[in-house]
Amino acid sequence: MGRTILFCMLFFCSSMALSTARHKLAKYRQLLKTIEQLETTVKDKDVELLHTPENPGDGCLFTAVTCFQKGTLKLQPKNRQENSTFTQTIEVLKRFTIKNPGKHCESSCESYKKKSPKEFLKSFSQLIQQVIRANSSCVLLTFCK
Repeated sequence: MGRTILFCMLFFCSSMALSTARHKLAKYRQLLKTIEQLETTVKDKDVELLHTPENPGDGCLFTAVTCFQKGTLKLQPKNRQENSTFTQTIEVLKRFTIKNPGKHCESSCESYKKKSPKEFLKSFSQLIQQVIRANSSCVLLTFCK
């Protein structure tokens, strides 16, 4: 009887962790779609170049996402017709959060090269794809951080 209860508790805890991981994965995929949507509405000529994190280490993931969020506030819509869609998309990106692992990252936003808004968004998209891949393997293995 005790083994059955222990097995049921273990099964329940595992399924809850898996459910949470899947929800997080869906959130990241939606964020990726949002970034891709923004790429079509952003002004790319005669604009300020943005500090663009590329290939941050695991300890710098939180810092890189923060840099991207700060950079999105400097983006401009391509034209007035795109303004409402653009504004809504920026709001979604501002609300996105990623867990801070508490590790100290040596690099700051200003240490990254400046790139055009479209290149900036492509790098942001690549970063989120890395996060999705990491979380996908986590879901498949059923033990996540």
